[in-house]
Amino acid sequence: MYERSGITLHSGKRALVLARLQKRLRSGGFGSFKDYLGYVESDTSGAEVTALLDAIATNHTSFFREPQHFEFLRSTVVPSHGNVPIRIWSAACSSGEEPVTIAITLLDALERNQRPRIRILASDLSTKALTIATSGIYKMERVAGIPLDTLRRHFERGLGSHAGQARVAAHVRRLIEYRQLNFLEAGDLGERFEVIFCRNVMIYFDRDIQQRVVSLLERHLAPGGYLFISHSESLNGISHGLRWVAPAIYQRVTA
Repeated sequence: MYERSGITLHSGKRALVLARLQKRLRSGGFGSFKDYLGYVESDTSGAEVTALLDAIATNHTSFFREPQHFEFLRSTVVPSHGNVPIRIWSAACSSGEEPVTIAITLLDALERNQRPRIRILASDLSTKALTIATSGIYKMERVAGIPLDTLRRHFERGLGSHAGQARVAAHVRRLIEYRQLNFLEAGDLGERFEVIFCRNVMIYFDRDIQQRVVSLLERHLAPGGYLFISHSESLNGISHGLRWVAPAIYQRVTA
């Protein structure tokens, strides 16, 4: 896991590994974790390594999580950009709740004739999470915390086989491009972003991997761009040229 994703599975993660992988063992008919590990290492197709990464890397998320970030995006980032296109990277998007929230926040903050200037890249290591994100379909309990007016304007009620579910409306979905991406294998994405969200992922990395990830993110920030991390994370002890501007928000001040 560490070699492929940077995720550190120390002894304190034993319960998580047990919970996440028992289903893989049962479905594959493996008698022990040793048997399963042997299969993963011998699978030359790489399919089981991907399944292993999916099982371990899928994390909890929700719409409008850490709402102070979206208020900062609405009240500070949007007004400061005038009519300049806004490019945002949701760098650990999981099942899509974060980029959808970003898109809704921007749509509600911008005038209708300004909306075409929004572009959101949403990436994640987990192909399983990205399948959900790309579909834009969520169980009703997942959207229960969204204000009713917002829900009506930006979601559609599922019909037929999707009854009891909600789907992100097309005008929101078209703003988001989903892409599978491994931080350890990423080089230069070929563009710079005014905003990068990378929240609730660095807590799974050791200091060396955190440094690599922060350096990667910093390189992809446009001058004056903002990096959002989780309130449970910190850049203390990591080398970077970013300026702290608000809790869990940093800004690139150099060209």
